[in-house]
Amino acid sequence: MHFDCGGSHPKILNAKKEKTFMITAGDFRNGVTFEMEGKVYQVIEFQHVKPGKGAAFVRTKYRDVVTGAIREASFNPTAKFETVQVERRELQYLYADGELYYFMDMESYEQIPVDAKKLGENFKFVKENEMCKLSSIKGEVFSVEPPTFVELVVTETEPGVRGDTATNVTKAATLETGAIVRVPIFINEGELIRIDTRTGEYLERVNK
Repeated sequence: MHFDCGGSHPKILNAKKEKTFMITAGDFRNGVTFEMEGKVYQVIEFQHVKPGKGAAFVRTKYRDVVTGAIREASFNPTAKFETVQVERRELQYLYADGELYYFMDMESYEQIPVDAKKLGENFKFVKENEMCKLSSIKGEVFSVEPPTFVELVVTETEPGVRGDTATNVTKAATLETGAIVRVPIFINEGELIRIDTRTGEYLERVNK
């Protein structure tokens, strides 16, 4: 396997060419991934329609796997599309160098560069050595999914109120990754807390 680390669009280049095959709209099923006009979509809903007059068609709702945009269209059941395989792998985040973020395959120890534009807002909760799920199409990474829950140290916040365990009163806290979240007023600097990366919400204080 060879990795191209140059340019603004890093790719994972596979030595073996991915096998693709054609599929008709009549064969659409939920979860099927196909290419149309240079973009990759995933079927999320489909319905075979046979009107009393006129030709049958497949009413389809599909999502752009890169942008998440959802579209709807009707296709002739015989319309052909090339299927696309979405690869999902769990890799370890190593470090950032400018606009490139490097991840390592724990089996081969090869490093994969990912453009900062491919990272979601919740990547701000990821620290070095965390495992993330990377999704790619034809060798190019388009999505990085952080762990659902992470434990991070509070590096800056107002002093906690001793004896006050209320969780409905909050204050701002800066975490070791630089992310800012709302935490209960009893949380102090240096404490370890658990965060839900899907919502960015404080869950609990971690005692270690």
